[in-house]
Amino acid sequence: MTRNISDLTVLVTGAGRGLGAAIARAFAREGAQVAINYRNSRDNAEALAAELGPRTAAFRADVTDPAQVAAMVDRISTRLSAPNVLVHNALADFSFNGDARATLDRLSWDEIARQTETAVGGALTCMQALRPGFEAHGFGRIITIGTNLVQNPVVPYHDYTAAKGALLALTRTAAKELGPSGVTVNMVSGGLLRTTDASRATPEMVFDLIAGQTPLGRVTTPEDLADAVLFFASPWARAVTGQNLIVDGGLVFG
Repeated sequence: MTRNISDLTVLVTGAGRGLGAAIARAFAREGAQVAINYRNSRDNAEALAAELGPRTAAFRADVTDPAQVAAMVDRISTRLSAPNVLVHNALADFSFNGDARATLDRLSWDEIARQTETAVGGALTCMQALRPGFEAHGFGRIITIGTNLVQNPVVPYHDYTAAKGALLALTRTAAKELGPSGVTVNMVSGGLLRTTDASRATPEMVFDLIAGQTPLGRVTTPEDLADAVLFFASPWARAVTGQNLIVDGGLVFG
């Protein structure tokens, strides 16, 4: 089954700001209905929904809470229609500040668990809530957001990278299980993005250093990555599943 992007109803988690907002804008630009999920960024999420028009609405839920996610899916189905695309972008609060990161000698399991709860637990909760609808229609698209730090931990953000590595594993195992139901599951992994709230603490010289090492000669933007997400939701990716597409201007190969 193939569907144009304009036929889709897309749930983007953590879409009130930053990369999530860029992904919501990209889908809305192509005519999709977009559910903007947020946890704390209510004003930003509602302003974005107003900007994008009547086929878009904001919905609050903590994606780690199954009851809140199930209630959110019901509200989306009533306000828009049942989601047939999930983009799991939600991120536990994090700052890409190499000087302030926890090194191994003082890193706690709680820090890793906190990142994993949102990255992996949030993905699982949303998948479980949406799976019955996907299976009923024989169609679904799941896109998770990863990081090129899994392939190239140039700065060892242990907690964040470990959580995203686990999310990549879940992406691939979910692709195996859900494929027979007509559901594809893929990941889009970015590098350091210029600029989001999470990367705002990154010194300008780090951006310049990355740009100098990247074949395209510039740092990837949220809009660059958002357009790649569209591919996995589009008819052109109908035979692609279990893949991790790295979108970083060629900084990391593979």
